[in-house]
Amino acid sequence: MRNLILTTALSLLMAVPAAVAQDKVGEVRVVHWWTSGGEAAALNVLKENLAKQGIVWKDVPIAGGGGTQAMTALRAMVTSGNVPTAVQMLGFDIQDWAEQGVVANLDSVAEKENWAKVIPDGLQKFAKYEGHWVAAPVNIHSVNWIWVNKANMEKLGIKDGPKTMDELFADLDKAKQAGITPLAQGGQPWQEATLFDSVVISTNGLDFYKKAFLDLDEEALKSKEMEKAFQNLAKLATYTDSAYSGRDWNLATAMVIKGDALLQVMGDWAKGEFRNADKKPEVDFMCYRFPGTQGDVVFNSDMFVMFEVGEDRREAQNMMASAIEDPAFQSSFNVVKGSVPARTDVPDTDFDACGKKGMADVKEANEKGTLVGSLAQGYGQPAAIKNAYYDVVTKVFHGQMKPEDAPAALATAINAAK
Repeated sequence: MRNLILTTALSLLMAVPAAVAQDKVGEVRVVHWWTSGGEAAALNVLKENLAKQGIVWKDVPIAGGGGTQAMTALRAMVTSGNVPTAVQMLGFDIQDWAEQGVVANLDSVAEKENWAKVIPDGLQKFAKYEGHWVAAPVNIHSVNWIWVNKANMEKLGIKDGPKTMDELFADLDKAKQAGITPLAQGGQPWQEATLFDSVVISTNGLDFYKKAFLDLDEEALKSKEMEKAFQNLAKLATYTDSAYSGRDWNLATAMVIKGDALLQVMGDWAKGEFRNADKKPEVDFMCYRFPGTQGDVVFNSDMFVMFEVGEDRREAQNMMASAIEDPAFQSSFNVVKGSVPARTDVPDTDFDACGKKGMADVKEANEKGTLVGSLAQGYGQPAAIKNAYYDVVTKVFHGQMKPEDAPAALATAINAAK
């Protein structure tokens, strides 16, 4: 297995263009997985801002959703001494790399710009290591959203977003009866687990989610409440189309955009795809919190971790970190990306209706203590536990495990991964 991972890593590294093999002064080499249309458009905002400061951006894009392939390629780069300037990362991956002593200290930039006063504590937990800033948060994404095609809503006589799981099932039934794909879904483990994050809260409440997934309470993991959540997940699977298996998330979003499906359950990066297709909220599509989760924000945050580089590269690196946290950039980037700023002091003036709602929801959740990390997105537990979660959830969704057997299997898998 170790040889297989190394071979995969080296093959990915070899796929990186030769032009990015070495950085120059005033140059940043950036590893990321933002490759969809909406993501690429958002990233261009940062590239253009840095270009205005005379910094050349060398792109190392690696497709792969949550970044598993990116982390594999990164390991090969670091092992070979080919260290990038910055790497897009999520949650516990940041802490894992910081433990290895290969990331840069950003305290000088962070203290000068007062990051600690404007970045929520939930994000600082991951952007810092042993009290020192090692990453610059770009945004706050939340996963507990549903995105609905408005024309299909009107066609089906649906007046508003569902408030409960039963109302959601009723809306999906209407779509099925009308010959419209009810649920646009990509059959990939991370997507199914992202859906299940919301299902668990909707079924049993946020306190249960915290107990089961953040505290890893075995009684909660093996409970009847968890079984009910898995039953709801299995029922949701019956509303997908026959071709969902293996579908990328943005292709599922495209189904909603085109009117081929009623809705998608996905993080707010999906809104970047609607924007990229010139679709407007409350005109072409609607955004609602997943039923039963209003007031709760299940988050992930894209962060750029800065790696330890030579003195000749640090100025450009620090300028990139500063540019990421600039309030004007936080606004312009997140308007395009679909997420909300990582800073709480950015005005919502330029954001659309969904963006304004997202910012208000984050502010409320931050104040109430209902801003919680997504297990599916790497902000609930380390990678080994997240992957154990993926394994059980995807088996239930694909009909390979009965919902009544899933709670015990989940507890066993998580215990083995600790």
